[in-house]
Amino acid sequence: MHTDGERGFVLHHYPYGETSLLLEAFTYAFGRVGIVARGARRAGKAFAGAQLRPFQPLLLTWAGRGELGTLVRAEAPEAAIEMKGNAVWCAFYVNELVLRLLHRHEAHADLYVAYDEVLRALADTDCQEGVLRIFEKRLLAGLGYGLALLRDARSGEAVRTSASYRYILDEGPVVADGLSEGLVIKGATLIALARETFTTPEQLREAKQLLRAALAPLLGGKPLYTRRLFRSVQVPS
Repeated sequence: MHTDGERGFVLHHYPYGETSLLLEAFTYAFGRVGIVARGARRAGKAFAGAQLRPFQPLLLTWAGRGELGTLVRAEAPEAAIEMKGNAVWCAFYVNELVLRLLHRHEAHADLYVAYDEVLRALADTDCQEGVLRIFEKRLLAGLGYGLALLRDARSGEAVRTSASYRYILDEGPVVADGLSEGLVIKGATLIALARETFTTPEQLREAKQLLRAALAPLLGGKPLYTRRLFRSVQVPS
């Protein structure tokens, strides 16, 4: 297989052999791929340096069969998306989610668009919590685990802004009266998450709890490294 000028981002890279790098990249047409950049750590290599770093939009050309391709060319069609302060950790958190939850060679064009959008939004906004919640919601939907948000899972009635619900992950929101299972969440939060527009800190807090619970089974028992790191090295905003 040979690709030519495929849109992509490097999610992470690792040393490979004595002079090469193994890139984990997220591409528009091919999803997550592993690409060996041979000699990339050698001085003077054409595609070495800042181009092969996270948050840099790239046009990637690679060749080869099997699990890993070999990088032929990497071009930067625009400047890297620059992150500042807490946005850096948020963006690495997004990268870790994509690395952990997407399998190689499964195309996710819609998720690629959502990924590109979340990086640009993190660089441009002070409301990083809201930006992350929207991406997490879109990620779940793209993986086939979309959240039911606008109708009571048992009665079928539209979610009411003023009502309180219990969110049961296998079903969806259910009016909270008499229930003890599931997460307590207000109708206003469910609607805000569906519309991707948050107006209060409470909505952000409840949405975070819901999305964390929804992601947990997909992540398994292994904690996210960036989540722990962010708590220990938080940058004042």
